[in-house]
Amino acid sequence: MHESRDGATAAPPSTTARLHRHVERLRRRAARLPPTARGLLWAASAGLVFAVLNSSLRLLALQLHPFEAQFLRYLLGFGVMVPLIVHRGVRAYTPARIRPQFTRGAVHTIGLCLWFTALPHVPIADMTAISFTGPIFIMIGAYFFFKEPMRWERWLASAIGLGGVMIVLGPRLGGSGGYFNLVMLASAPVFAASFLLTKGLTRTEGAGVIVVWQAISVTLFSLPLAALNWQWPTAWQWLGFAALGVLGSTGHYCLTRSFRAADISSTQSVKFLDLVWATIMGWLLFTEVPTQTTLLGGAVICGATLWIARRESRRGLVSAREIAESAESPAA
Repeated sequence: MHESRDGATAAPPSTTARLHRHVERLRRRAARLPPTARGLLWAASAGLVFAVLNSSLRLLALQLHPFEAQFLRYLLGFGVMVPLIVHRGVRAYTPARIRPQFTRGAVHTIGLCLWFTALPHVPIADMTAISFTGPIFIMIGAYFFFKEPMRWERWLASAIGLGGVMIVLGPRLGGSGGYFNLVMLASAPVFAASFLLTKGLTRTEGAGVIVVWQAISVTLFSLPLAALNWQWPTAWQWLGFAALGVLGSTGHYCLTRSFRAADISSTQSVKFLDLVWATIMGWLLFTEVPTQTTLLGGAVICGATLWIARRESRRGLVSAREIAESAESPAA
């Protein structure tokens, strides 16, 4: 019990009130971070969510056809968002332009078809390591299409991270699963194109609008392939896909927020942390013990990620200080 100013005894704050205060405190601290640092935090959060999502999807893709799993993941992803759409109103999720939403959805569906085809045959850690080639395609595309600056630190961090990926994948590409590794590798530039389209959409659309219309468009494009390979899921499988819908929407929301907060190329280095999450999930769910090359490559990747995150944060703080000093200058 707490005593108020007039001497009366007041009830202690509720758990909800304390949680609200903690959330507000974290929000204020995050608002003071440089844009690049906020983008890196959103991207790291997205990576952790997607690691849990991908590991769970692999479990379900081993039970159902991959194309059906792809369709159900996005169908249920849209389903869990329906209450939010009803609460806020359809107008809040009406995009400025419909066509770019479906263009992005079509490109993302192509990448998903490749990715889901290889998913049941590639270990979680290897799957994540292969996806690390995506930042190279994204940075090149961001340079050509968005004229984003390509500082040497970003290239160096990505090159070191890619070297870590090759340490992980080198011994595996020649094995029996090499074909599926290459199929998953082919999805990386397609997903990079999808993410670049997402970056373009953030100029006119909110994160919620983009996530909702991705679920709608991918569900529609995936329906024919799912219908050709359909088998009725069990009740537990329906429940699992519903949970994955929540995870998927959360992950894409975090990813979109990272694109809005900073240059897309500045957030790509933190993607290499995904290998750590994937290794943990592969061990917990599939008893896939990471090899020495996976651990070594992961150490290289983590080192590159921490280094670029520190460099980008310092650069953001310096830029913010220069802007403040310029605003205070009598000549401003």
